[in-house]
Amino acid sequence: MSQADDFTIRRAAATDAALLAELGTGTFIETFGHLYTPEDLAAFLDQAHSTAAYARLLGEPGVAIWLAFAADSTPAGYLVAGPCKLPVPALEARAGEIRRLYLWRAVQSGGLGTRLLGIAFDWLGGQGHTPLYIGVWSKNVGAQRLYARLGFDKVGEYDFPVGRHLDREFILRRARVAG
Repeated sequence: MSQADDFTIRRAAATDAALLAELGTGTFIETFGHLYTPEDLAAFLDQAHSTAAYARLLGEPGVAIWLAFAADSTPAGYLVAGPCKLPVPALEARAGEIRRLYLWRAVQSGGLGTRLLGIAFDWLGGQGHTPLYIGVWSKNVGAQRLYARLGFDKVGEYDFPVGRHLDREFILRRARVAG
């Protein structure tokens, strides 16, 4: 298994929209694809993980995306951060959010996700975002444990649409911003 330091991480550029669409689609299907009907999955992927969707995201003010690559330059995962868009009552004006963190299963549990989070925490803090939020699927216990170790606490829930299917998501909050 590769360790976090075995990967190169760089900030995504506008020219990375197609790469992000391929990586986002593949990692989402690998992680969650079995949960949905083909129609719901296709609708969600078209809406959230198309090249056009990533081009919009890359152009969104205040959003940063980082790509991680293995030593052979194979894309391994990515993270999206920016202003909080979660349905949080009385959302703080400067709240930030880890919007997406996806890694291929083969590189999970080696510290790469934590390394990406550290980069994003530092960037979000530098942008003046506080506190930080993240949404996590209610049945993704492993991710919940990771975020708890990093200082996140559950503060709410909401329904996340994947096509016509609704997933129960937990909203987690971290008062401390930097790594």
